[in-house]
Amino acid sequence: MDAIRIVGGTPIEGRIRISGAKNAALPILCATLLSDGESLLRNVPALRDIETCSDLLRTIGREVSCAPPEVRVGGSDITPEAPYELVKRMRASVLVLGPLLARCGRAKVSLPGGCQIGSRPIDQHLKGLEALGANIKLDRGYVIADAPRLRGAEVVFDMPTVTGTENLMMAAALAKGTTTLVNCAREPEIVELARVLNKMGARVSGAGTASISIEGQDELAPFDHAIISDRIETGTYMVAAGATGGDLLIEGAPLSDLEALVGKLRAAGISITAEGEAIRVQRQGPLRAVNTTTSPHPGFPTDMQAQFMVLMCVAEGTSRITETIFENRFMHVPELRRMGAKIAVEGHTAFVTGVPELTGAEVMATDLRASASLVIAGLVATDEETTIRRVYHLDRGYEKMEAKLAAVGATVERIRGLSP
Repeated sequence: MDAIRIVGGTPIEGRIRISGAKNAALPILCATLLSDGESLLRNVPALRDIETCSDLLRTIGREVSCAPPEVRVGGSDITPEAPYELVKRMRASVLVLGPLLARCGRAKVSLPGGCQIGSRPIDQHLKGLEALGANIKLDRGYVIADAPRLRGAEVVFDMPTVTGTENLMMAAALAKGTTTLVNCAREPEIVELARVLNKMGARVSGAGTASISIEGQDELAPFDHAIISDRIETGTYMVAAGATGGDLLIEGAPLSDLEALVGKLRAAGISITAEGEAIRVQRQGPLRAVNTTTSPHPGFPTDMQAQFMVLMCVAEGTSRITETIFENRFMHVPELRRMGAKIAVEGHTAFVTGVPELTGAEVMATDLRASASLVIAGLVATDEETTIRRVYHLDRGYEKMEAKLAAVGATVERIRGLSP
């Protein structure tokens, strides 16, 4: 099992180019099930989750050439079943449910897996598909759905759900009539999926707002599309630059999608300025404690909570970080404490009192974003090196992270085959 070893205490300086967005690429890969013929996805990151999704599409019957930054998906044969062996590895696998049901009139999809950061139920997906006319039952860990032809309807989500919104958008694209989705998630990745569905011939409007309208079509066409840059990868490197007191030029950064994070970073004492199509992140003075609460987009992203907490660990004063999206997303706290962080957790809120420095230690990654937070903590830590175990989580969402950090001055290496 791989680990990452870091010798910290050095500011990172130089240039980093942001990869394509995993959370945009995955639903778009699933959208290829809505048409025959070959679709081309460009600017796809080389990640474990992309490989998992490609394997899933192959199991369903598609021909997939996965060679990031390009992925080609073609063929016309579909077996509308997604087995547990693949779906358990990645929660986003549930995104094949809507396309398979819409395309084949039936689907059998295992209940999903992925990072253990909360229950993340799919009840809103099932409620929406039932509103479109599907008959659904749960049997031995599988969702079994059938509908000769889905029909447009109004679906009101009980709460914003990213994958629920995406699944219903794809299902509605082949439904008869018009579907209106209310109380939708508004993430940029949903806007990106709408762009692709429109390229395929669907008529989607309102993506990025709380209400989305989809006019279904009898058939859809394949597409050629370049994936947007990853806003969470961008935010992670922004925090890393600020935490280490570095000077980083981040190329291909979607700054407009990170307004909530940028506001908090500036309040903490980090300079963020646009330079053409790149952004420069610098810190010269001390960090200041800043309170934050996660919320659906355009609020502060839950996927940046762990990384931001590391920043607050070395800021002057005490900050309050409240997690409102997932009930189990403070699993990185015990590991940060091992490195000298002073954090008290009360319910869904962490109180972080800044310390002068963190100390290197052996730590264990528990999920994707927790992994990234431990990397940042290792970059900041002094005295001892940091070894982060179980970094397979990191490989699910960050393309060549250690190589990108090494290129900007970090002392970081991957250790292959280290025992757990």
